[in-house]
Amino acid sequence: MKRQSKINHKKNEELSQDNSSFPIEISHYLEDNINIIKKMLGNPSDLIIRELTLGNQRKKAAIIYINGLIDNQLVQNNVLKEILSNQTETKTDLLDYLYQKIIAITDISKVKTLDDVSFGILSGNTALYINETDTVLLMGTASGEHRSIEEPQSERLIRGPKAGFIEDINTNISLIRQDIKDPNLRFETHHIGRRSKQKIVVSFIAGIVNMNIVNEVNRRLKSIDTDYAFSSGEVEQWIQDSFLSPFPQIGDTERPDRAIQSLLKGKVVILLEGTPFVLIAPITLVETFHSLEDDNQRWLNGTSLRLLRYLTAFIAIFLPSLYIALVTYHPEMLPAKLIFSIAASREGVPFPAFVEVVIMAITFEILHEAGIRLPKIIGSTIGIVGGLVIGESAVSAGIVSPIMVIITALTAIASFTTPQYSMAISLRLLRFCFMIAAAVFGLYGVILVYIVINIHIVNLKSIGVPYSLPFAPLFIKDWKGLVIRSPLMMLMNRPNYLKVTDKRKRRQTK
Repeated sequence: MKRQSKINHKKNEELSQDNSSFPIEISHYLEDNINIIKKMLGNPSDLIIRELTLGNQRKKAAIIYINGLIDNQLVQNNVLKEILSNQTETKTDLLDYLYQKIIAITDISKVKTLDDVSFGILSGNTALYINETDTVLLMGTASGEHRSIEEPQSERLIRGPKAGFIEDINTNISLIRQDIKDPNLRFETHHIGRRSKQKIVVSFIAGIVNMNIVNEVNRRLKSIDTDYAFSSGEVEQWIQDSFLSPFPQIGDTERPDRAIQSLLKGKVVILLEGTPFVLIAPITLVETFHSLEDDNQRWLNGTSLRLLRYLTAFIAIFLPSLYIALVTYHPEMLPAKLIFSIAASREGVPFPAFVEVVIMAITFEILHEAGIRLPKIIGSTIGIVGGLVIGESAVSAGIVSPIMVIITALTAIASFTTPQYSMAISLRLLRFCFMIAAAVFGLYGVILVYIVINIHIVNLKSIGVPYSLPFAPLFIKDWKGLVIRSPLMMLMNRPNYLKVTDKRKRRQTK
């Protein structure tokens, strides 16, 4: 017996040198298993091992967990109490008997490899070893402490729910289930990260979604090979179609209502453990300018807000470049009085229009970045006061003209009206491209860059779905509700371009 124990101990010790290549089976001997799990985890100070004696047969056993990851009250008052209270002789196997008893307290599973045991312990579970048994019970004792549900900070609405996703993935799943009580709602679980083993969940509604999209999302998620996914933004970069494109190809949100709306349209929602932001796929260019505020208002109000948003997007991209092109190359296209006013305001400015715009644009980006990094109490103050002081000082010093301050301020405000932050960053980046083209070629350069961007958008895809839909390829029936927010009685169908199974989302009532 001792000789066999030493052989098993030596064999498992050799296998534990590289436990990532293949699973290590659990030994029949408790001492060997405890030593191996210590070696696998590096015998940390917070690894708790409590050895027990169970049943009239006086079988040796042990429970193993990591302090801080488990719910101590659940382990001490429920699980451990239930284990120690069953000291009578049983006709069934002791492990099976305890399995039936503990399953009433918490979720429990049987595992047969040390890799599964170590993963379970690091996930906040408690492992129960019994001597001369090659199966371990993993009990769900993870701590339930997490951030409370609060209003999303990045997507605030005047009229709409105030709940937002949090870092706990189980809570996020429950927030979706609370509003969609369809038995066809599916949650497929994957694990990513060689070191972190994070849970990532793909959610969709069977019977609505195009399963080709689901399969493509699952394929791309399984191809991720990294030690740790720091956020959903890293997952987004792994599964996007083109890493060279400035446009976001995967949507993101921390609002459950937006995720639910996307699921009901026939899209896929991806939830990652440890982040309040979930991903939505696929998306189109037009959808990045839509806000839930449009749907919460009457269709006339929603349409006006949407049209205003398109106008501000145009201002955020083109206003500085149009100023450079018209002032430098095409002053004859402006009214005479406006040209004289601009010339008078620029008198004494030592820089050409392009340098003037670049100085103010970079100054604004610095102020914007500083406002984000500074403490919340003084961040907004720095942004407002800093902009006013620097702008006024620059005009007084003759570095920039007053009209340039107006253009910079209007462009900055317009860029903040875009609902999706990643798209707002893209617009700010494209603005510099148009400015350079305007400085070199004038309006011809602006038009040339605009054509190149349109060609890029037409060729871009989101999870294999064209980014320029429903304009190219053409789906005229999906135009309702894109530029103009049509009345609800006209929006009866889900997007045709997604090739959903159930096309009707509303039914006409008498």
